[in-house]
Amino acid sequence: METGSGSPGAKPLGNTRQAAIDALCEHFANDAISVEEFERRVEVAHRAASVEELRQLLQDVPEVNLPALRRDRTAPAPRPRPGGAPAAHERDQGFVVAVMGGATRKGHWSPARTNFAFALMGGTELDFREAVLPRGVTHVQVLAIMGGVDIIVPPSVNVESHGIGIMGGFEDAGQQEHDPSAPTLRISGLAVMGGVDITVRHVGESARDARHRRKRESRERRRLRGS
Repeated sequence: METGSGSPGAKPLGNTRQAAIDALCEHFANDAISVEEFERRVEVAHRAASVEELRQLLQDVPEVNLPALRRDRTAPAPRPRPGGAPAAHERDQGFVVAVMGGATRKGHWSPARTNFAFALMGGTELDFREAVLPRGVTHVQVLAIMGGVDIIVPPSVNVESHGIGIMGGFEDAGQQEHDPSAPTLRISGLAVMGGVDITVRHVGESARDARHRRKRESRERRRLRGS
């Protein structure tokens, strides 16, 4: 059994567990397993007490590049990307998972081109106000089941949202003026007995301050229309 203690340099089981969950997320994102099977495996991964249990969960996951879960303890050489490797912050896929807990991405961070946010009886927050966005369109695919996903975006980013709420809500940021020179966040997904909330806030602005600002802006627009 692998634990957080042991010989110097031993990899804690918690790190291996998170890597296994990330691999399951990618497997699910590729439509290889159903939502129910994904939920079951993530729950088993959280309860796993050994590397062998995690290894069993990933038997049908192709190209698992996790040394701790490979029986030969060697990782394959990375495959070259067509056209050369992108910049370091331009990953193809990223995952944020909250299962009966919370997960947050905020501050100065680098989203992938496509980001998957999954909340099961938990909460996830994605704050893009200080994020370094990749070139072009950044995709965010959301699945909230009896949980919530909060997405905070700055006014300088274009937002396109297309979501479905089933016994829940998928609230977008409202109409914003489109700036063709600004980066774009394209948000889509599903909320089942849960909620997805997309809000526009300035850097350092609290949710309360943002509500007051929107009220002031709304009053100013009404005043200008009446003048």
